[in-house]
Amino acid sequence: MKNIPCLDLKGQHEQIKAEIFDAFQKVYEKTAFSGGPFVQQFETEFAEYVGVKHSIGVSNGTTALHLAMLSLGIGPGDEVIIPGNTFIATAWGPSHAGATPVFVDCDPDTWQIDINKIEDKIGPKTKAIIGVHLYGQPFDVDRVKAICEKYKLVFVEDAAQAQGARYKNSVVGKFGDMACFSFYPGKNLGACGEAGGITTNSDEYTHHLHSLRNHGSHHRYHHDEIGYNYRMGGLEGASLSVKLKYLDTWNNRRREIAVLYNKGITNPKIKLQKQEDWSDGVHHIFVVTVDDRDGLVKHLADNNITAAFHYPVPCHLQKAYSHLGYKKGDLPNSEYLADHCVSLPMYPELSDEQISLVIKTVNEF
Repeated sequence: MKNIPCLDLKGQHEQIKAEIFDAFQKVYEKTAFSGGPFVQQFETEFAEYVGVKHSIGVSNGTTALHLAMLSLGIGPGDEVIIPGNTFIATAWGPSHAGATPVFVDCDPDTWQIDINKIEDKIGPKTKAIIGVHLYGQPFDVDRVKAICEKYKLVFVEDAAQAQGARYKNSVVGKFGDMACFSFYPGKNLGACGEAGGITTNSDEYTHHLHSLRNHGSHHRYHHDEIGYNYRMGGLEGASLSVKLKYLDTWNNRRREIAVLYNKGITNPKIKLQKQEDWSDGVHHIFVVTVDDRDGLVKHLADNNITAAFHYPVPCHLQKAYSHLGYKKGDLPNSEYLADHCVSLPMYPELSDEQISLVIKTVNEF
């Protein structure tokens, strides 16, 4: 059998190539390349899918987090609590707004933010909490939201990896003051290019976000504030509208694969992510931990299976944040995960034969 990659986008795009190219043709005919009707169409469709009043398309998930912070009034002197175990973009949002990220360790079993440790990090400068639906698995929204309400903090969902995931039977992206999405090509709902989005039920936030993403302007050549060129492109919006129709089908296949992995992987050396009863994730990536990571990765490679690492350096130990004074040992669970995580192949086009081979190979390690 030929190599099984950790991620393979070719299969997905071959299935919908004709639809994507037809959508691109319509964008070309209208020359609606920056913002415009195709972005507006996707915004309407995605807001309906999530179950919110507003969806605001932007250039990528990182700019979504940046604009979310700005529109919520977060800036210099403020602190924003985030998990130490997440992709670095979660921290960029507060940093780009001039605020300081405050990192909280992850739970040793779910690998999501350890809610029991959040309150210890809240201080007079704390303005918000960003919860991350990591790996496509929802965190415990109600508990985080209760802390935000107790301390009068802003609540933001980072749903960059979780398009279509459900928390207590409701699609994520509607629980916070706003939620931020990435539509990077490798995501469960990925554009043909870079794209991101913000969802909210607030008319006020939406009005402000429309200005911020468009040079601080609601009317051409009139700039009410310092703004940004963070618009979504028309080709990206059109491709997302095509893919949104398939998202639930693709996510359900990911769920099937995850069930097979969770039931089939019985090697006691391998630890699987704990799945809470209220969580119906979409398995953007399928992460396991193992003491001998290099050994497992080599064993997989010897059997034509490519693994990946998400994420091998925790946020608090990144050089970019060395000025904050964190040191190794401050967030032990996040650090263990970073040193021992392995991502197995996960995408809807995996065949049952390929999945069986991955399971067999992992169990033989």
